[in-house]
Amino acid sequence: MTLRSLPAVGILLVAVAVTAGCGGDDADPSSGAPTASPVSAPAATGLPSAPTPSAAPPSVGGAASPALPPSVAPQGPTQRRPANPPPVVLPQRPPGAPGATQVVNAFKAAGLRVPHPKDRSVDCGPDGLGLGCSELIATDAVTVYVFPDETSASDIAETWGGQSYRRGAVVLNYLEAKTPAAERPRYEKVLNGLG
Repeated sequence: MTLRSLPAVGILLVAVAVTAGCGGDDADPSSGAPTASPVSAPAATGLPSAPTPSAAPPSVGGAASPALPPSVAPQGPTQRRPANPPPVVLPQRPPGAPGATQVVNAFKAAGLRVPHPKDRSVDCGPDGLGLGCSELIATDAVTVYVFPDETSASDIAETWGGQSYRRGAVVLNYLEAKTPAAERPRYEKVLNGLG
């Protein structure tokens, strides 16, 4: 007997066990007493024994159905995310550093364009993930970042190269801005005048 024929023999033994477990000619269907089956004892042939009828997989058309792999089998109730995610906790800006809103308001007061301001502080990322900033206000002219410390601000400003300006913990980013390079020193001068 080859290894390729073992599955066929196993299926045949399961089918015989299921058929025998369903009752024989001499079993009284009204009695709930179990009847002995000739295949319930392991065979002395050296082949693996067939599972008991109660442990046999369900059959379809006389052949045993394969069991579901663990990755497909039901694993219990599905856990759902809460409807309202927990609030984002951002690091505090350093004492004495101007806030992003204060910087944008100073630009407006100086007559500089800051169209469509949007508070995007949630993009900073919670607990230092993301960029790790404390505050973020994006406008069409410039984006204002406030970091929890000067080291973080310096690292980001270096990453953005010539498209940013840093003073203390505040970084002005011109990467997505429509501000001409000739106008940028005016924004930087207003930032330098704060705090």
